[in-house]
Amino acid sequence: MRSTLWSRVTVLAALALSAFVFNTTENLPIGLLSLISTDLDVSLPSAGFLVTGYGLTVALFSLPLAYLTRRMPRRHVLSGLLVVLVLSTLASVLVKSYPILFGTRVTTAIAQALFWAVLGPTAVGLFSPERRGRVIAVMSVFGSLATVLGVPAGTWLGQHSRWQVPFFVLSALALVALVVVATLLPTSRPEESHGAFGSHPDGRRFGIVIATTALSVTGMFAGFTYITDFLTNLSGFSANTVGTMLFVFGAAGTAGVVAVGPLLDRMPRGSLLLTVGVQALALLSLGIFAENQVAVVVLLAVLGCSAAPVFMATQARILRVAPGRTEIGFAANSAAFNIGVALGALFGGLLLGPFDARAGFLLGGALTAISLLILLAEALLPSEERQPGDEKVAATVGAD
Repeated sequence: MRSTLWSRVTVLAALALSAFVFNTTENLPIGLLSLISTDLDVSLPSAGFLVTGYGLTVALFSLPLAYLTRRMPRRHVLSGLLVVLVLSTLASVLVKSYPILFGTRVTTAIAQALFWAVLGPTAVGLFSPERRGRVIAVMSVFGSLATVLGVPAGTWLGQHSRWQVPFFVLSALALVALVVVATLLPTSRPEESHGAFGSHPDGRRFGIVIATTALSVTGMFAGFTYITDFLTNLSGFSANTVGTMLFVFGAAGTAGVVAVGPLLDRMPRGSLLLTVGVQALALLSLGIFAENQVAVVVLLAVLGCSAAPVFMATQARILRVAPGRTEIGFAANSAAFNIGVALGALFGGLLLGPFDARAGFLLGGALTAISLLILLAEALLPSEERQPGDEKVAATVGAD
């Protein structure tokens, strides 16, 4: 029994490491754009599309890949995805060519699209059902550490050596995770895990969760995409302090994930209401108090502390209310998240012309407030009880 527990904990650690590597790989070019642009002789916007194209690819492929692989053992799926991560990351830095780099980034993004769909159900299936929220919290903590630790450390390493070096390190970390997953993760049919189906399936509540993700993320990135312009041109901070401010945001985000994680099992809906509500308040307040530096520092920390746990809380809700297979639900949530990132950046950019960066935060606060109202309206639905026949429906979906 002790050996079995050790194996499960080791696999969970490997899955958490995989989440860290995937998220760091996705966002690392942000800190290395100028180095990549100079080395490959491409424009800065072209280098920037390495990030934008990545997110759009994840949004496009999440649902189709989750559906196509729904019957495959998760050990095989995750091992294959980690193989792709290792090889595509290596290929991206071994060949000095922008088209090849872009192609390998798209390949990695396709792997990540499926990774986030199957990660949650696989991880929670390793432990008892009453620990679902805490397992999701572990994955979220390591995913958020990519922003606080992975990207800053990778940027520093790239600036003090070559931009390819941190990607080699990420390949090595992914290889470690691959060995553990391929060796220790049990080979079983995915529908045999309790994490494969929602504990209280409800299509209406599932729709509310997806809408909440899309609106709150759109609101978040309508303002935050242009945080550098906001901090320097409105708040009066120097360009040299922007990195420090982003670290404050990221560290507060990790703290928020750690604080909210233990509440997910006891207060699955209340956790989401709390984080979305605080995010709406922080975004609106940043728009209002943009010129007060002390307020901006505090509010940026509050925003990080609330925005980072929102996606984690929606994932926990999907494990509860998904009307069919949870990996399909996770894929839909991931697609909604990435669409929200793209739309938020678009809306915020459109507002920069006639207005300034505070308009994006005010719009973001309004959109997040709308998502909060949608969440509150869920109280009008019947109580969250498993209806007769839900097991039969779940079994039918699993056999599809």
